[in-house]
Amino acid sequence: MARQASEAGRVAEARQGPWLRRLHVVTGKGGTGKTTVASALALALATGGQRVLLTEVEGRQQIAQVFDTPPLAYRERRVASAPGGGEVYALAVDAEEALLEYLEMFYNLRGAGKVLGKIGAIDFATTIAPGVRDVLLTGKIKEAVNRPDGTRPSGLAYDAVVLDAPPTGRVTRFLNVAHEVAGLAKMGPIRSQADGVLKVLHSGQTAVHLVTLLEEMPVQETVDAVEELRAANLPVGAVVVNMIRPPMLGQADLTAARAGTLDLEELAAGIKETGVEPTAELVGELAREAAQHAERVALEAAQRIAVEALDRPVYELPLAADGMDMGMLYRFAEMLRAQRMVA
Repeated sequence: MARQASEAGRVAEARQGPWLRRLHVVTGKGGTGKTTVASALALALATGGQRVLLTEVEGRQQIAQVFDTPPLAYRERRVASAPGGGEVYALAVDAEEALLEYLEMFYNLRGAGKVLGKIGAIDFATTIAPGVRDVLLTGKIKEAVNRPDGTRPSGLAYDAVVLDAPPTGRVTRFLNVAHEVAGLAKMGPIRSQADGVLKVLHSGQTAVHLVTLLEEMPVQETVDAVEELRAANLPVGAVVVNMIRPPMLGQADLTAARAGTLDLEELAAGIKETGVEPTAELVGELAREAAQHAERVALEAAQRIAVEALDRPVYELPLAADGMDMGMLYRFAEMLRAQRMVA
């Protein structure tokens, strides 16, 4: 029965995109640029007059670095405007602050919570009960997704929420912890919080997008994460292949370079046309570089096949050769819209 449910979920997910969701969870192996992609996605979603909240939960202040803004506090702050009058707000969700908010909301004990914080009790509690910590973090995200605002046309404070989530190796457990806690807490506020998180994650409002590079380890982690997410019946979204580098040689030259059969005389003639003396050493070095380039292109092609086998929509972003800045971030947002990752 569980397998049938999982297969049914996969059939449904294969038809999705562009991603008209309230919650976009972005994960990826460290170093793949998931925070950059999450930020570009938030800008893309905000384009056209939408209000979007971009959140992080790991305390690393990477969103602040991307937007070149002071460190984020546990308070939503506007960090960017989007074309068409849209706005991107950002929030660093902190477990201790989330617990204080939780104590105030359900027990009117925020003052007592601050005292507990001073003596280290809150840190102790969230350390020995990491499941509770993650429920508090995801609970804050859920609250932002559902928060009403009667002054806005949608009736909601945010048109979409983007979560810069933990990396692929931990994202399934992070998102599924509410299910584990719900099984332990049979009643009370913690159970209600866990149930609320599960409702958002499984209501069709959420998509978990994965960021990868065309390299063996990031692709393998992406494949493993998709399998784990599907096994947990969590909604797998798209795959964003980041840092794409186009081939610098045509297919015939790539084949010859990889086989070591490049026409060295033709290569020397090309060097001479640039005004440089084509010494044997220079020609040989360029031939070796061409061979290495051809090998990389072949490896990337193999990884692309593995990504496509996941049967998810795939979007691509180029390598920012000159580094990331706000201008490039807006360009990335435009590229995601052009590829119809968002409508």
